[in-house]
Amino acid sequence: MKKAATTLMTAMFAFTAVWALGPRASAQAPESSKASTTAPHKSATAAPAYDRALLRPALLKTQAPETYKVKFTTLKGDFVITVTRAWAPLGADRFYNLARHHFYDRSNFFRVLKNPPFMVQFGLSAYPPVSAAWHTSIIKDDPVTQSNQRSFVSFATAGPNTRTTQVFINYGDNRRLDAMGFAPFGQVTEGMEVVDQLYGEYGEGAPAGAGPDQEQIERQGKPYLDKGWPNLDLIISTTVIGAPALAVKKPAVKSATPVAKNP
Repeated sequence: MKKAATTLMTAMFAFTAVWALGPRASAQAPESSKASTTAPHKSATAAPAYDRALLRPALLKTQAPETYKVKFTTLKGDFVITVTRAWAPLGADRFYNLARHHFYDRSNFFRVLKNPPFMVQFGLSAYPPVSAAWHTSIIKDDPVTQSNQRSFVSFATAGPNTRTTQVFINYGDNRRLDAMGFAPFGQVTEGMEVVDQLYGEYGEGAPAGAGPDQEQIERQGKPYLDKGWPNLDLIISTTVIGAPALAVKKPAVKSATPVAKNP
């Protein structure tokens, strides 16, 4: 999969540095020498442990409603993604299960490309054990029925049939991604102005910019981002609006962000 990600990234770099849309970037990104010495988000990173159900992806296959909404609470404010299952059923189901079990809670918007307007990417867990569990839990591609235009939301890929957990929100008109198989499954219907405010000064990841390395986010979790890229915006919590509450089981951990061996 890493080889596929590298191939795709090389092909995509020719237009607006699209190269790292894939969920398994293979390039190593150095920590930014321009990173602030202060960490404005530290106070928000002391989190409870993750839902243990996230360690068993094969069991999280509940079919999503035909339409549903997910509210993202961030340090910049709230925004809402409305999902229409008919647009991309497999993607809609995957996003529903991840959001219901709070996969995205405490994670960062780690790739924010605004100049020119491109997209914001997120979907790597704050917890290495969770990342390891989902590393190869792929879903097949959906046909592209909508276009990657401003505010539309799609899964990132590393090539055909490689979608896992990473998604991106389009900042601009990216309809050129349609032919590459990026299938929108939802749209930001409230709070796009919040998405516009997300911190994007780190730019692209290596080799084109000073942003973080996706592999190291998976391996080290949130401490890696807090150390080298402290200004990245945080997803405090996600809520599937109207969904029944789940009984969440959490493992006991010694620290706010458990660290596991490399997957």
